[in-house]
Amino acid sequence: MDGHRRNDEDLNGILFAIGNPLLDISAEVDDCFLEKYKLKANDAILADGHHKGLCDEMVSGFKVDYVPGGATQNSIRVAQWLIDVKGATTYMGCVGRDKFGKIMEDRMREIGVNVVYKYVDSEPTGTCAVCVTGTNRSLVAYLAAANLFAKDHLEIAANRALMEKAKFYYMAGFPLTVCPDVMLDVARFASANNRTFSLNLSAPFLCCVFKEPMLKLMPYVDILFGNETEAAEFAKANELGITDIKEIALFITRWPKDNARSRIVVFTQGPNPTLVAREGKVCEFPVLPIEEKDIVDTNGAGDAFAGGFLAQLVQGSSLDVCIHSGHYAANYIIRQLGVQLKEKPNFKP
Repeated sequence: MDGHRRNDEDLNGILFAIGNPLLDISAEVDDCFLEKYKLKANDAILADGHHKGLCDEMVSGFKVDYVPGGATQNSIRVAQWLIDVKGATTYMGCVGRDKFGKIMEDRMREIGVNVVYKYVDSEPTGTCAVCVTGTNRSLVAYLAAANLFAKDHLEIAANRALMEKAKFYYMAGFPLTVCPDVMLDVARFASANNRTFSLNLSAPFLCCVFKEPMLKLMPYVDILFGNETEAAEFAKANELGITDIKEIALFITRWPKDNARSRIVVFTQGPNPTLVAREGKVCEFPVLPIEEKDIVDTNGAGDAFAGGFLAQLVQGSSLDVCIHSGHYAANYIIRQLGVQLKEKPNFKP
């Protein structure tokens, strides 16, 4: 949004991200399945004792698809797809030294992401059960190896150099459950070096259960993403005393900040206009139209929006173009089962 369009050389390594890489196991299920495992139709949670056997039952009882996933990884794949300059993005996370981890690394490299996983032998690659009912999806994440990402990976000189080379940083909220200290380290570096740090609220439970580490990050957040449900939970968890999504967005723009840059808050609202709060004003951006019959799976729509936004942000595009790119990416992804990038993008600013 600085108005300066960058060439391919400038884009090398420009966007850096850390996340929880997971293999999505996706299937269309029924309401009885959701009830059995105490799942909401449209939610994202971490697996616990209630979910033992869930993935096995999905595989044995439904037609499943396997797609590389994890919120941050989804966004980075989409951003890389749209930027279309090899190595523009760098992604780190932890996977098991197994076939699923190798499959994900290969898929990431195929699309042009510079993926630098930490590999471990003690845990398998993490998975995420994507339970689809109609246009809703309920996500149940089994972090496994993803839970083992730690600061030591970023202390490797070559990895640290990749982080410090970037000009833009993005993380979903989910690593707050794994490595909040690493997130804080990157956020502080970005702020101290006049670079842009973006965070996604990602899920309602993160706003309350992981409220403390999230609030430690907030002073360094230049761009905050979320949806209307997450915004409402953030307001509730922090006792803001407001329920109007526009007012919540404005309130967050005024949250104490470590640097002088104004904060931008972007809240998507499904089929309703996306809200963008900045410098005391809220603007609405209508989403791209789509017929109900063309919606296959809303899983990853928010991740895709963030990826689309970031793809234009790092190229110096205006805020309007960033939003338009986010809408384009989300509209594309909800026509697929999972975050699958089957063809070259045809986005036109």
